[in-house]
Order: sequence, then structure tokens, then C-alpha cells
Amino acid sequence: MPNEQGEIEIRPMLSLRGADRASAWYQEALGARETSRSVAPDGRVVAMLEIGDAIFGVVDEATAVGNLSPETLGGTSVRVMLHVPDPDVVAQRAVDLGAELLFPVEDQPYGMRQGRIRDPFGHHWLIGRPL
Repeated sequence: MPNEQGEIEIRPMLSLRGADRASAWYQEALGARETSRSVAPDGRVVAMLEIGDAIFGVVDEATAVGNLSPETLGGTSVRVMLHVPDPDVVAQRAVDLGAELLFPVEDQPYGMRQGRIRDPFGHHWLIGRPL
């Protein structure tokens, strides 16, 4: 869908258990800022967040309509790439706040300084910067 300037954007929506907790975690661990929030009559939360110019959402799992969390799936099929000036600091802060380190931030042969974490909700984040 075009944005207000007519440009095309992709805005991933992360389905998970506990969108309210997830929004707070992404804000503290990754420096996100919550820009909007809505709550359905059944209590499910949809929150939009920004990290820099990147926009993504978190939404409570809704199995009836196929919005499944990594916990329900037993894994995830998507990795989110987050480019930041200091990936070592950001990845370590995420781990300190409960993420699992899948591989440490290191210089990679494909031209990135990058590592991977699994956030407390099951989503994988590749945190890095170009070399």
C-alpha cells in the first residue's frame, strides 16, 4: 500500500503471544518507539513501532485467522534484519534483557558485522551493519 507520499513500503507484523509485553521489550532492548496501539474487543493488542525509519507491528496471536506465533509454530520462517551503528551494543543489550544469542556479532565474510538473537517471543533478529 502506498504511504502518504505515494511510495511503496513493507511493514512486517510480528504475530506473538503478549503483544503488550513485546512492545515494551522492543522499546527497551532495541530502542523502538511505539507510534500507535489498538485493542480489539477481545483484548488482543496491535501496536505499531518504529526503529529509526523502519516501521513494524506486533500483534497478539490469533490462531482462528492464521496469525500464529513462533511458539505455536515451533519456530519462525522470517528473520528480521536490523542495521544499527553499533550492533555489538544493541545485541548485548537484547541478550541482557532476555534474548537468546544464536550467534555472536562478528565480521562476516559477506560484508556485514552481524550476529543473530532470538527475542523472548521467538522472532529472530539479525543485528548488524555493513563493514
